[in-house]
Amino acid sequence: MSVGDVSKRILLGRKLRSSQLGETLLPKRIALPVFASDALSSVAYAPDEVFIMLAVAGASTYVWSWKIGLAVALVMLTVVASYRQTVHAYPSGGGDYEVATVNLGRNAGVTVASALLVDYVLTVAVSISSAAQYAAGAIPFLIGHEATVGILAVVLLTAMNLRGVRESGSFFAVPTYLFMVAILGMCAYGLLRLLAGDLPDAESADLVIRPQEGWDGPLTQVGLMFLLARAFSSGCAALTGVEAISNGVPAFRKPKSRNAATTLLLLGMIAISMMMSVIVLAKQMAIRYVDPHELDRLRTASGAVPDGYVQHPVISQIAAGVFDHFSPGFYFVVTVTGVILVLAANTAFNGFPVLGSILAQDGLAPRSLGSRGDRLAYSNGIVFLAAMSILLIWIFDAETTKLIQLYIVGVFVSFNLSQLGMIRHWSRHLRTERDPAVRRRMMRSRAINAFGLGMTAVVLVIVLITKFLAGAWITILAMGFFFLVMQAIGRHYARVELELAADEQDKVMPTRVHAIVLASKLHKPTLRALAFARATRPNVLEAIYVSVDAKATSRLLEEWDDRHLDIPLKVLHSPYREVVRPIVEYTQEIRRASPRGVVAVYIPEYVVGRWWEQLLHNQTALRLKGRLLFTPGVMVISVPYQLRSSQLAQERGRRDETRVHAGDLRRGRVTSRGPSRTVDDA
Repeated sequence: MSVGDVSKRILLGRKLRSSQLGETLLPKRIALPVFASDALSSVAYAPDEVFIMLAVAGASTYVWSWKIGLAVALVMLTVVASYRQTVHAYPSGGGDYEVATVNLGRNAGVTVASALLVDYVLTVAVSISSAAQYAAGAIPFLIGHEATVGILAVVLLTAMNLRGVRESGSFFAVPTYLFMVAILGMCAYGLLRLLAGDLPDAESADLVIRPQEGWDGPLTQVGLMFLLARAFSSGCAALTGVEAISNGVPAFRKPKSRNAATTLLLLGMIAISMMMSVIVLAKQMAIRYVDPHELDRLRTASGAVPDGYVQHPVISQIAAGVFDHFSPGFYFVVTVTGVILVLAANTAFNGFPVLGSILAQDGLAPRSLGSRGDRLAYSNGIVFLAAMSILLIWIFDAETTKLIQLYIVGVFVSFNLSQLGMIRHWSRHLRTERDPAVRRRMMRSRAINAFGLGMTAVVLVIVLITKFLAGAWITILAMGFFFLVMQAIGRHYARVELELAADEQDKVMPTRVHAIVLASKLHKPTLRALAFARATRPNVLEAIYVSVDAKATSRLLEEWDDRHLDIPLKVLHSPYREVVRPIVEYTQEIRRASPRGVVAVYIPEYVVGRWWEQLLHNQTALRLKGRLLFTPGVMVISVPYQLRSSQLAQERGRRDETRVHAGDLRRGRVTSRGPSRTVDDA
């Protein structure tokens, strides 16, 4: 086993057989943290964005915060109810993409796929960037290095997910449940203190927020509505990740649809409880929170805030106040919040590769995205998602406020098309269904999806109006780019499939085979290639040599005559010392002379055992093959000749395979009599 194989086993674990796929399926207790961590973690930044948007007009507008929270909760409940219908109707894991493709057509499906791909990348970038901000708030020396911290976190998540869905889910389950306990416990204790009348104010309660320019006067009704719409659209970031369960139904244990629907319901109830509790406590503790780039709008009683003032996130301020006499409680909440923001990206790491594999099967993405790795995970999709997320984190310097403006546009595009597709689905089935009980159930499901479409359509319009100039246009461009790329890939695969379709002409034998053996010297590789070419019994067999040096050419001709080889040697003169071009032109001439014939070019190649030896050999052969592969009617045959270094490397590999490893006796690979006698041999 090579050093690379050993390193791979240490990082990823042992390979899994395809028959072990069932062992990677998730029970509900593991599926909840795997697929719900994104939606749950939005509690760490969605309330912050609501207060940032409301702070545009000053702290007086914070009275609307809990009402905006209720509106977001209503949309979330609607979306959860709608997706419960989806997982029952389409349990194959296609989710929104499958619903839109089947019911609305291919273009709608590609639109949904492009929206989801962009949303998954942004999910990782936003979650990791927010976690980096929390880490910098807790560890001062990380300030200014948030992007580096975020990139390292993405690399760690990638390595964990490459180990497989079940392994990563088990690893992430404990932190996710600890986050639920921390936030719900903090909020419950805070609400108890509120009822008891001893809930302290937040650390920022004494600050005054100066409204932005243009918002410092009395708000008109139109201005207030626009402000509330902006806050509502930012709060709807809490809905991202809900769709991941519909894409991940195949990862659940049986009964898959029922388990996925139950997990969806649990997700919705827990996320709503946490978000509303945080918003209510933040309002009651008089938190003052503005855009991190506009800290100059904060004022103390004596003037501007001091230099170096650090604005802690909303949850940090709540925890500091609620646990003012119990510092371990504060550190526990802040720590698990930072951890869950990193792990929230795991939802995308589970949804993106599955969607990519489905797109690959449908010919809309590279086939490599549909291949499972050693641990039965879609490794190529995981690596691609990580690379795109790292690029975004680096470009936006891990600033959540900038990235959040790109967020949720894509997911609400998919929400709308999915709901419309489900309405078409139920309407189509109602035309043929005659059972009254089944019809009532279908009509109820259609009503739920219709209400969901209305809600998500309103949110999409609000998001586009309020966030377009703030950065949503970048998301729309990215979606358009993915749409065009997938359509181009689909056309390419369709064109290739049409070209490769077998017909009667493929049975026609070539009229003649003209075999050419390349001879650079008269040595063992050349003689082996000549022998192999002769064994194939071509119609014409000749060796060719490109002459760039008269003395070397004369010497080769003499050796050829001395050996009395009965195969003619043709010399191609190259006045400009080119080797590849004369051979290519010669094969093209033969092909033109016999259009129905085949030219077989035999190329002797050295097989070496060390990577650096490859740099010293076979370079001309590689260039020649690269040119000849584009020449119609020309077949390129490599004739390998194993040098001693390759044989030594092979022997070392055999010794590694026969060596006794730990656990071999227990697994029955060797007997107690020694490593040379296996169970099969005995």
